[in-house]
Amino acid sequence: MPQGEARPHDHGLPPALYVISGASFAAALSARALDPLLPHIAEDFQVSIATAAGFAAVFAFTFAIIQPLIGAAADLFGKTRLMIGCLAVLGVASILGALSTSFSLLFATRILAGIGSGGVFPIALSLTSELVGPEKRQIAIGRTLAGAMTGNLLGASASGLIGDFLGWRGVLAVLGVLVIVASIAVAAGFRGAKIKHPPKTSLSALKTGYRTIFTNPNAPVCYSAVFIEGCCVLGLFPYVASFLFDLGETSLSVAGIVIAGFAVGGLFYTMTVSRLLPRLGVRGMMIAGTILVASQLVAVAFGPRWEIQTLNLVVMGWGFYMAHGCLQVFASELSVEARATALSLHSFFFFMGQTVGPLAYGFGLAHGGKGPTLFASAGIMVVLGLVCARLLRQRAPADARA
Repeated sequence: MPQGEARPHDHGLPPALYVISGASFAAALSARALDPLLPHIAEDFQVSIATAAGFAAVFAFTFAIIQPLIGAAADLFGKTRLMIGCLAVLGVASILGALSTSFSLLFATRILAGIGSGGVFPIALSLTSELVGPEKRQIAIGRTLAGAMTGNLLGASASGLIGDFLGWRGVLAVLGVLVIVASIAVAAGFRGAKIKHPPKTSLSALKTGYRTIFTNPNAPVCYSAVFIEGCCVLGLFPYVASFLFDLGETSLSVAGIVIAGFAVGGLFYTMTVSRLLPRLGVRGMMIAGTILVASQLVAVAFGPRWEIQTLNLVVMGWGFYMAHGCLQVFASELSVEARATALSLHSFFFFMGQTVGPLAYGFGLAHGGKGPTLFASAGIMVVLGLVCARLLRQRAPADARA
């Protein structure tokens, strides 16, 4: 990293990270925007909540399956241009969603939105990893996460508020315009940023990169872990509004606030990671994080008031990113030459978990009930933290230059 780019008061991190964080913010606005609106969407199109929750699943599934292509394209043709184009696609998809006249058409626009969103976050992580060394990478990734968490926070909370006044169509229209404007702003910011791009790779080098990734002993553990995280934690979100409805709380704004608590916890993680990491270490972060998540899943199972559930999700978000941030660093170190590919695969497995999660929760809620389903997820998360802490080790990538 050039010395002129360092800012001592920000842990020596380059200013280009602010541009990357802005891109993450713009993409994250739409990720959870429909969650608090699902009861009204289901009512308008006369479908069940479980069917409407398919929006979360299809968005996550599309996001997931596009990841290997996005990673390869980013390593072959350049990262920033692809990121900006994907932001524009996401914005157009949101506007088309606002104009949808049928459930199937709205469903199709969420597929397109998943494709657009899928190109932003993993590339942002890859650029972040290239700008800083491993010793500062978790802190730098925390800054990029801050942008995404702020987007998640505003996307979930503002969508509930806007939805109460303009309906779910107004939410998608506003988000679409904001994301298109953001893509223009980010394009201008990247033109002015002095980011050192690695040489473009070839198809043969890309094949070598895949081989390097999957021969690393950390890869199967890391990718399996993020799949389970996505299933057990993010798979819960489409049902939060429904849980609140069962308690008699039908305001979309309240549902948005509760879901946004998770993003607040993520922001708290970004502010505390530089102090927690030296004290707990990577293994301690993973164990403590998953235990925090498990405790809050159990708490939500008892159906407390929405104010308490908001605090539950704040703590859950904090714990989740304590563990997830460690896994992101491990993924960034699977390969040097194919880093975008490694991180896109990380996102692929994470969002495949989010695809399976709502379906698994729906099955569990229908056949086992709320309590047993959430208790089972809590137990899985505790085991996950212990296994990751035991098996994941710091290893130099096989293609790292001496």
